[in-house]
Amino acid sequence: MFERAIGRDNVREAVARGEAIAEYPEDSPYPSRLILGWVNGKPIHVVVAVDRATAACIVITVYQPQPDWWMNDFRTRRAE
Repeated sequence: MFERAIGRDNVREAVARGEAIAEYPEDSPYPSRLILGWVNGKPIHVVVAVDRATAACIVITVYQPQPDWWMNDFRTRRAE
């Protein structure tokens, strides 16, 4: 997120108000999910893992989805 100049407040906003668009329950050491959020009218994807024992939310990565990889809704991956 730092390399992509996406600030902490933007990530917090996306996680708090965003929509989980994919679940990865088998991820280790914690299950994770892909969240679609909007910041200043632009989509961002945040992958977060959740430690259920402590309720900690761990940000794995944050990026602006590439239109050539995602449908216009930024929820659905394009077919390869």
